Amino acid sequence: MKLLSSLLLAIVLVGCGGYGNMSNTPPQPGTVPTISNLNPPNVVANSGQFSLVVTGTSFNGNAVVNFNGAAMATTSGGATKLTATIPNSAIANSGNVPVTVTNPGTPGGRYGGGTSPATSMAMTFMIN
Repeated sequence: MKLLSSLLLAIVLVGCGGYGNMSNTPPQPGTVPTISNLNPPNVVANSGQFSLVVTGTSFNGNAVVNFNGAAMATTSGGATKLTATIPNSAIANSGNVPVTVTNPGTPGGRYGGGTSPATSMAMTFMIN
């Protein structure tokens, strides 16, 4: 009887994939941040490094400010405020540049999952 039970259990496990078959659960969409304000809203070209304060909603603790497509050193002030250090080299030429915020994705576990990175819509920053 024990042999029959063991044999049936082995057949069921093999038929169901057993314990070694890991599923590959895709990442879930990440929380999309939104930008409501940039402070300062503009600077003079080649005026030196400055701090850009970005306010909005849904900023993760590890969110990053992107200035003209490049990730900047960013400090979190909570879910609604980020401060980015913008180097003088990023404001060398006058014009409009996009500013976005990216919430990085989170890794999944053994069976996949996690979240995908999510980036806000761009807000325009003016370099005079």
